[in-house]
Amino acid sequence: MSTFWHERPVLVTGCSGFLGSWLTKALVEAGADVVGLIRDEVPFSWLDRSGTRRRIRVVHGDITDLALLERTLAEYEIEAIFHLAAQTIVPIANRAPLPTFESNIKGTWTVLEAARRLPTVRRIVVASSDKAYGKQPSLPYTETMPLQGLYPYDLSKSTTDRLAQSYARTYGLRVAITRCANLYGGGDLNWNRLVPGTIRSALEKRPPVIRSDGSPIRDYLYVLDAVRAYLMLAEALDDDAFVGEPFNCGTDEPLSVLEMTRLILSLLPDAPQPLILDEARNEIEAQYLDSSKIRQWLGWSPQWERAAALQETIAWYRAFLAQR
Repeated sequence: MSTFWHERPVLVTGCSGFLGSWLTKALVEAGADVVGLIRDEVPFSWLDRSGTRRRIRVVHGDITDLALLERTLAEYEIEAIFHLAAQTIVPIANRAPLPTFESNIKGTWTVLEAARRLPTVRRIVVASSDKAYGKQPSLPYTETMPLQGLYPYDLSKSTTDRLAQSYARTYGLRVAITRCANLYGGGDLNWNRLVPGTIRSALEKRPPVIRSDGSPIRDYLYVLDAVRAYLMLAEALDDDAFVGEPFNCGTDEPLSVLEMTRLILSLLPDAPQPLILDEARNEIEAQYLDSSKIRQWLGWSPQWERAAALQETIAWYRAFLAQR
């Protein structure tokens, strides 16, 4: 890893979440001076279990608190921000949209407004999502397509994305946006997500549950490949060409939910067959990305072959469940 991050003051919002834990760990290992914003304590989070939390400074508070964000940026002379804090679970957003809008939309404008007022901030990477595209007439999604998320989570990410672009264009804020495929890897404790839920059920010899009919198509990106994309993109923001730009980030190898489930189960001996509920609603049938832009602009590409990444993921959950 380069010396770019050595002693660089960095704020990671959502540092105790799935992606946030891995990104914070990578930044600490690269020598960054990391400040993490945490609202709720996350039992068994990878941030704690990896020992990373002991190596960062923690600010407790809500992402929508402008005064807190301004104080944090000023007091720690933050130069780089990775804005990951969000409500990320689609069924929760469908059941309770207002908290999702509050954290995902207001939280984003709060971070951007605080950064706009502080001269030390030189680079911001905002986490959008492939869900920001909503339903499109053709696939794969490219960055030139309009953002038209309709369901609550999708809409929150469309708005997050546009807010970041607006602050870049209006105020010259050095922001770039990631639109990642579905992330997976050790440390994701949201058991209603496909990968961790399937692995836990199989390890406990219970039938994995598929909420849909198994046909929805998605792309699945290993978390360490996503971390690498975030770091590369943040470093690239010294170049004006990257400011305000969105970047898709995926493998370009989509699978159906049932295909992904069967791939996971094929790596686990004597795993039960899945239980297909066919009860998912308000979700788009097919979503996957064209990641050629980030490949061409940054030279990024996934380094992990999917089966190998899943083997690493299974090993993480096997150890976690045995020690819990």
